[in-house]
Amino acid sequence: MKLTIHGAARQVTGSMHLLEVNQYKILIDCGLDYEKDRNVQANEDFPFNPAEIDVVILTHAHIDHSGNLPTLVRMGFDGQILCTPPTAQLTELLLMDSVSIFLHKQHKAGKHRRGRHHGARPQPLYLQKHVMDTVDRFVTIGFNKPFRLNGDVQLNFIPVGHLLGAAAAILTINDNGEEKTIAFTGDIGRKNYPVLDDPQPLPPVDYLVTESTYGGRFHTKDKTVEEVLVDTIEKACIKESGRLIIPAFSIGRTQALVYSLNKIFSSGLLPPVKVFVDSPMANASTNIFRKHHALLNEEAQDFYRVQGDEFEFENLHYVENLRESHQIANYFEPCIIISSAGMLEGGRIQDHLYNNIQNYYCTILFIGYCAKGTLGYRLLRGDPIVHIKDRELSVYATIKKTDLFSAHGDHDDLVNTVKQQSADRLKQVFLVHGELESMQAMAQSLEQDGYEVVMPEKGITHIL
Repeated sequence: MKLTIHGAARQVTGSMHLLEVNQYKILIDCGLDYEKDRNVQANEDFPFNPAEIDVVILTHAHIDHSGNLPTLVRMGFDGQILCTPPTAQLTELLLMDSVSIFLHKQHKAGKHRRGRHHGARPQPLYLQKHVMDTVDRFVTIGFNKPFRLNGDVQLNFIPVGHLLGAAAAILTINDNGEEKTIAFTGDIGRKNYPVLDDPQPLPPVDYLVTESTYGGRFHTKDKTVEEVLVDTIEKACIKESGRLIIPAFSIGRTQALVYSLNKIFSSGLLPPVKVFVDSPMANASTNIFRKHHALLNEEAQDFYRVQGDEFEFENLHYVENLRESHQIANYFEPCIIISSAGMLEGGRIQDHLYNNIQNYYCTILFIGYCAKGTLGYRLLRGDPIVHIKDRELSVYATIKKTDLFSAHGDHDDLVNTVKQQSADRLKQVFLVHGELESMQAMAQSLEQDGYEVVMPEKGITHIL
């Protein structure tokens, strides 16, 4: 049995792991690599022949895990893609959105090149046809329902929180007569997250491939989500009669936020405030959350039985089209605007920022990570002037941030996931999906308790 980490090795994006069992090749995740200085077309450079991959296992829908699947299919992969039902539906949404982003960048590049001799415009990595070809290969499997890939390999999906449908992949393998087990965690969620169940403990395994995104970092624990939102809304919308803009990723983060606001307003903790959800993808993904209501956590299901739809309440309005989105600028009462993208790179959020960044009575609350170089990162850094839609604008709005909506487990969550395994049985822990500094912090905690930790380099094969 051989394991090669081809992506998310000592970095966060581009998860892609190859497991070979008796000539049978299993690819776990196939994400886009967004690391700096990397051209998106470089994602075509697979370190293996896509046509030789027998099956793909997809842990969850996020683009850094799923976003290169259409390229894999376009370049010859013709096997099944195994995932949970919500993951299949959310992935289709995200992949279609990626096509839109590719085409927008191509159009934008064409405008800049017009009248100049700069060669051909960059081509999209894939198109809608390739996404549909990919979707046709999805085979969905429920949680905790063992599925046999072939005579030697059995798969079981274990829920890990993080995102609706997100799963750890547990593989039980007959390796030349010897039974071996290996788990790929995907991304691990945190406990008590809005809407989602806590991560389920993993069964005992021989090898563990685990994410390490928040190694060495700890989430805020002295306040709840509701307390932070109440404090922020009360100041921005009640006392100052202004508006609160919350950039939020459309899938996962927006649903957690809307549910939390529903609890606040339905319980009377604050007087009613108009809430706009301005994201077509958020509207579509919320319907997928509704469809898979049985997978939401017990608190959300109890709320549904008493109050009704978790994602619908008085004064909440889902914006349907661009005309409605533009009309929000003419709404002069206090309000909350939830829009994507979370890092402010494109999307309708840029219109809202353009109209409000110089408004002293506007607060912008970040509830997610912003990568270096993004507009969100520059605002959080405190830049007094930012560039939005071809204009330099002074920042007069109040900028705030909370990590309570982060869907990633922190250092303690990650370490405790590993420590559920016996150090005597677990032969090796492979750390992926994290910067080297995060991996080192996590490795130090684990090695103190006798675990053998590997921080694999990209493309190096390990014999298990």
